Order: sequence, then C-alpha cells, then structure tokens
Amino acid sequence: MFSASPSGVTRWEVFSAAPHRLFFFAGACQLVAAMAWWLLVLLSRATGAPPFLPAAIAPAWGHVFLMLYGVFPFFILGFLLTVYPRWLDRPPVSRRVYVPIFLAFTTGVLLVYVGLFTRAAVLALALTLMLGAWVAALSVLLKIFFQSDFGKKVHPAIINLALIAGGLGILSFLLGVVTGRPLPLNLARDIGLWLFLVPTALTVGHRMIPFFSMSVLDNYRMIRPRWGLPLMMVGVSGHAILEILDLTRLLLLFDLPLAFTALYHTVKWELRRSFQAPLLAMLHVAFLWFGIAMILYTFQDFAALFTGAPLLGRAPLHALAVGFITGLVVAMVSRVTLGHSGQPLVADRLTWTVFLGINLVTVMRIIAEFPALVPDGNLLNLLAALGWLLFLIPWALRYIPVYLRPRTDGGPG
Repeated sequence: MFSASPSGVTRWEVFSAAPHRLFFFAGACQLVAAMAWWLLVLLSRATGAPPFLPAAIAPAWGHVFLMLYGVFPFFILGFLLTVYPRWLDRPPVSRRVYVPIFLAFTTGVLLVYVGLFTRAAVLALALTLMLGAWVAALSVLLKIFFQSDFGKKVHPAIINLALIAGGLGILSFLLGVVTGRPLPLNLARDIGLWLFLVPTALTVGHRMIPFFSMSVLDNYRMIRPRWGLPLMMVGVSGHAILEILDLTRLLLLFDLPLAFTALYHTVKWELRRSFQAPLLAMLHVAFLWFGIAMILYTFQDFAALFTGAPLLGRAPLHALAVGFITGLVVAMVSRVTLGHSGQPLVADRLTWTVFLGINLVTVMRIIAEFPALVPDGNLLNLLAALGWLLFLIPWALRYIPVYLRPRTDGGPG
C-alpha cells in the first residue's frame, strides 16, 4: 500500500502530505463502519434476535458516542489542521506534529469498537487515548491562534471554544463509562451535539458558504450580518444549557430565534442561485436543513407547552444531525478534497446523487417518528440506516483513493 511510486515518493509520503488526507480517509471509513454496526443493532431489534455481539454498554450509547465523537471529528480535525494556518496567516502544521495526533486518535476510535464488545475498562482506555489526541490537536490549533496577529479571528475563536467543549464531552463520557452513572453520559450527549458539533458546523458554514458563493456566482454580494453568528451561538448555547438542566419547556426562547436567523441567512445567501453550481448548492441545502430542524424544534416546543410531550419525537434531532451536519460534511469534504487534490471544483453525478440520497435518508428518518404516517416506524428507521450505507459507501469509494494519490496539478499537500 505504501510502496514507492514511479516518482520515488512513497505512498505513505503522499498519504500523509497534508492533515486532511489522513483524517478524511479515516472519517470516510468511519461514516460506513459506525453505521454498519448500528444497522446490525437495528436488525437485531427488528427481528428479536439476540445481539450479534455482547456490548459493554448499551448499544444506543455506543451509537451516540461514535456519531458525536468518533465520526465527524475526523473531518473537523483534518479540515482545521489544514486550513487554520491559511486562515490565520501562519506556516502549515508539520507532518511530525499531525501524524502522531492522527495515529493516536484513530487507534483510540478503533479501540472503542473493541471496548464495546469486551469490557468497559478497554472502552475507558480507548476514550483516554482519544482525549489525549484531542488535547494535542487543540493545543496545536490554539498555538496557531495565539501566535497570529491576523485581525479577523471571530470564526476561529468560536471553533476553539467548540473544540474545548468537545474535549469536555469525551471526558464526561469517560466518567460515565468508569462510574456507570447515566448523568455524565447524558451530559456528553448534550455537549457533543449542541456545544461542539452544531457550533462548529454553523461557524464553518457561516465563514465558507458566502465565500464560496462569491467565488462561483456572478455579481454575488457576500452577506455576513454581524449579529448573525453571535445570535446563533447564543441560541445553541442556551439550548444546550436548558437541555442539560432539563428545562425543556423554555427551549422556545432560543429555538424560535435560531429558526428565524437560519432562514434569514438561507434567503440572504441566495439558495436558489446556488443551484447554478451543484457543488455549491450542496452547501446551501445542507444549511437549509438547520433552519428546517429549528422549525421542527420550535413546533415541538410549542406543543410541549400544551401537552407536556415531545410530539415530534426525534424528528428535529435527525433533521439536525443527518440533514444539516452530515449533509454539510459531505458537501464540504467533497469540495475540499477536490480543491486540495488539484481537480476541478465540480460535483460529478455520483457526488450529487449521494448528497440527494442523504436528503432522502433525512426525510425517511423524520417520517419514521410519525406513527400516523407509517405503520412501522422501526422498519423505516432500519431502511434509513440501510440507505445511509447505500449512498455513503459509493461516496467513500469515490474519494478515498484521492487521498492516496498525488495532486493532479503537481502542487504540494
């Protein structure tokens, strides 16, 4: 796999030439592996068969941890370790710095699977290794941040706080595994979604979607209202705090402004015009799902005020996690991979089909929460997980080889 190429450069040197190559490779594998395991769990539940392997913790918690901390962080860390120096006008991160971080984090994630099927002690070891790699990556990014005298630091500053929250989330999950108490596990879930993943996705989207739009669309006016990102950060932070304190009846105070702010940005960023370039439209549509998710949360908040029950179930959650976060990751990773490999920034038919498939999976997962619409929501949930794999396996096979090949334009990285 890592033998020398005709040019004398080893495959390993190509593979490790930039942080995103390593981390995106592992992330693409994890998008498939984590859902494949969860599909087996769902099959076991649907058929009433015993689990194919015993679990050291409840499988639902394994699913939560892997999706929050064991899949998307590969893409986030790979992206940030690559672009942070460019954003902040600093030298690139050295290979001798990011390779050990990648190896430690990846080893930790692999050990999570071993721990899930063996003993909690092994799982605790895996989480400790992941946490150590996380701290190392964060320290590298913070060093770049504080050494830079670049003026516009708002977006990196918010991402730094989100990464700190992500590290605390892993620590909280570790405490839950060690103590066997549900409180740290619940805390890790809320932190991972609302204080880590959502703020990171919103911040990257806020910075990059208007920028990419301006570079693609003629006579495009880049709009980033100063109040937009701070209001969204207040909203997601407030939602997180209320979730943690179990004050869900007050969520409307934050969810309604979030829905308004998200839809305002979608309109101002000119969603309709983005379809002139499908690769750009993928980013815009993914962000639209954030607005849809917050509308669903708002509706659920109103319903809870009168009924005291979450009438929409997990529908808002999956609009957020699958439609917004997964959609944005697929869109952003596709674009970054093409751009950093010297290929044209054009979504081929497979990439566009995969993205549409993710949207279909999102709709299926939402509908599965409504018994009045489908007689068997569990079956539709199972089909959604299968759809995830059917669409993302070809996507992974399309882009994984790119990380193993030199840039087509002969450039570095």
